[in-house]
Amino acid sequence: MLSFITSFLPTSYFLPGWLTLETNPLDSLLQGLVAACGISVLRSLMRLLLFLEESWSDTNDKDTSSQRTPSHQRTQTGLTGMLQFFFVTGLLAVVGSRVASLVVLEFCLRGVSGWVTAGPESRKFLQQLLVQSQFSLGCALSCSLHFLHEGASHRWLCLLLAAALSWLLARQASLLLHHVMALYKLHSSQRYCGICISLLTSGRCLFPMLCRTMIITFCVAVVAAISIINHHFLSATEALRFWTPLTICYTLLVVYMQEEQHRLPGSQAVLNTVVVRLGGLLVLMLTVGRWTDVLHILMCFLGEASCLIPTMDLLDAASSQDEEDFTDYVKREHQQRLRAKEKEHQR
Repeated sequence: MLSFITSFLPTSYFLPGWLTLETNPLDSLLQGLVAACGISVLRSLMRLLLFLEESWSDTNDKDTSSQRTPSHQRTQTGLTGMLQFFFVTGLLAVVGSRVASLVVLEFCLRGVSGWVTAGPESRKFLQQLLVQSQFSLGCALSCSLHFLHEGASHRWLCLLLAAALSWLLARQASLLLHHVMALYKLHSSQRYCGICISLLTSGRCLFPMLCRTMIITFCVAVVAAISIINHHFLSATEALRFWTPLTICYTLLVVYMQEEQHRLPGSQAVLNTVVVRLGGLLVLMLTVGRWTDVLHILMCFLGEASCLIPTMDLLDAASSQDEEDFTDYVKREHQQRLRAKEKEHQR
């Protein structure tokens, strides 16, 4: 019945073939809604994580707590947040699975290479990478759903259930964030709120759990992305013509972007990274891709901007927190050396 109704939509009559959606419009919209809810959950948990880490550092160092200004406690609420959410939902619904797969593969390549070269700064790099992965996470969820539900007879029912559960999870994560930011300090000191006490005792497990969840999500998305991209090729020769320049191009881009991140400040390096990697993908699609891919990559520029610009405070908070931790580490090392010298003189 649903296919009978959508067959009367005038899309195929008034729009050229390269502007039409790959799947049913309802399926695409539900996939975009699930992906946008995933981005919302990630953003809420990252703000919660940085808030908890700052609270713990203030507790351990009460002398400097009055000098710190929490720059990441700004949250998007009301009309602005809803407009941004539905804008990302629409973009992820329109972006095809082929371009979403390319975004996922590029992000995984960049993430693995950056984590290998990060060294002692791996925690700082992972925090910044989680913030940068918002739109890539949406693409990962979108292409995973496309791959898992491909050929299903009642696909829209499965996606509707997934969208309802995702909306509920995103709503609960947002309510948790607002509750903790408003009442955590009071409840953790008085010890009469179960949620705040749980975060006080086991909140340090949040970051490793979030990293493991993201790894599993992107591993599934990589398998789905490779399958989706290879599905568009009729022979191994066509696949080789596509994968060879893609691999060479992004290997060079990854090396260039790693150098830029060490040379420039955090927020500026992130914006330059987005422009460089999507620009390289755009040039590649102009040579070996289709006009649909070019249009979808231009939409990815808007998607990355709509996800990163409202959360630049998270990147700045992660960078400043790392600098404070390094300063505290230097002070502790200096104090330990002074104590060691005093013990030697007493002997």
